[in-house]
Amino acid sequence: MGEIWRHRIPYVPTFKNNANTLKVCCDRQGEFMHEKPLEGKVAIVTGAGRGIGRTLALTLAQNGALVSLAARTEDQLEAALAEIQSFGGQAASFRADISLEADVKALIQNTFERFGRLDMLVNNAAVGTFGPLVETTTEQWDQTMAVNARGPFLTCREAIPYLRQQAQSFIVNISSVVGVKGYADQAAYSASKHALMGMTSALAKEVQKDGIRVHAICPGGIDTQLIRRARPDLDPSVLMRPEEIADILLFLLGIPILKHCIHHLVVDYLHVVHISNHLFHQEYYSHLLLQ
Repeated sequence: MGEIWRHRIPYVPTFKNNANTLKVCCDRQGEFMHEKPLEGKVAIVTGAGRGIGRTLALTLAQNGALVSLAARTEDQLEAALAEIQSFGGQAASFRADISLEADVKALIQNTFERFGRLDMLVNNAAVGTFGPLVETTTEQWDQTMAVNARGPFLTCREAIPYLRQQAQSFIVNISSVVGVKGYADQAAYSASKHALMGMTSALAKEVQKDGIRVHAICPGGIDTQLIRRARPDLDPSVLMRPEEIADILLFLLGIPILKHCIHHLVVDYLHVVHISNHLFHQEYYSHLLLQ
């Protein structure tokens, strides 16, 4: 017997379609149960060596996906690979700098050669530059844009020909709340995430006809090394955890369950906010903005 995967839908999402609002009603206590729901699917996760990316990769593998792990730091990649293999998951690791075109092409090609298909691309890799704009160097600006905006552009462009081979496939971009609003001392980071949001919105419309769904998740503060550098003033106990973003990823991948309600809509982005100290599956408020 395979493991049983349980995903609880803890709220009623609100779907916005221009001026109209479509409420999709879910039982607050309902559960969707599948045996390894991602069995046989292949996913690439960038920035998979630590933080959110590592948690996303582990979660996909636990749910049956074959995961291609990509990051710049080899020892972190190997540790993530070993953890997946420890519970019987299947994965491969590829050292890659997603700001480099040659690295991205090799990552996509090596993944396809290893697993024979591609179903999901999760663009998580990112760098942060923090401080007043007048103190931001040109090199810092260019590096932030190269990883956070150019990188997802390259991975999407190279992956789409393979994603088109499946009846349904997914691109999920891990953006940020700074991709929808600005914060002082985060000009470079915010600009890069706004760029990612713009690409996500346009790409969702371009590839809808190919059966490729494009999402972006925009979390607020997550307890990672990045947020500790950006906001050392924040109490880690009030921050979200990477596991909560993994829950949301699984929710997005499970949206076909509600296909009778939203089959004609394209998900643009999911803006995540943290309410009190509760976790996603207990008390979370989210909005799926669709066009």
